[in-house]
Amino acid sequence: MKRLALMMMLMAGSAAAETVVAMATIRPQQLITAQDVRVDAAQVQGAYNSMEEVIGKEARVAIYPGRAIMRGHIGEPALIDRNQYVELVFNQGGLRIIAEGRALARGSVGERIRVQNTSSRTVLFGTVAPNGSVVVSR
Repeated sequence: MKRLALMMMLMAGSAAAETVVAMATIRPQQLITAQDVRVDAAQVQGAYNSMEEVIGKEARVAIYPGRAIMRGHIGEPALIDRNQYVELVFNQGGLRIIAEGRALARGSVGERIRVQNTSSRTVLFGTVAPNGSVVVSR
């Protein structure tokens, strides 16, 4: 009797599982809209299961029709593009230095990217800030 109840619970749980699937080819750097995805009644390990988690995000890789949208394949939209001029900000103690730099990679808020100081040509790493600047540290 206990086995039957356990099997019924497991079957009910698997029927409720859903996976977000691409309806058309989603190219890298494309923002995902509601027309690009649908929800299938299947469970794929490591895939998104809610459209709210996917819509408005940016594809990091090409996602083909009928394929599940996996975690790591999408992320926040990029705020900075490669070769874009950015403001470099260095803060330490009471010292604040601002310089002009060039992004060597694309990045969204909170991502760590490589940047180059345009006057010294020094390559640094920094974190993309919500205002579009890059906060560098030693």
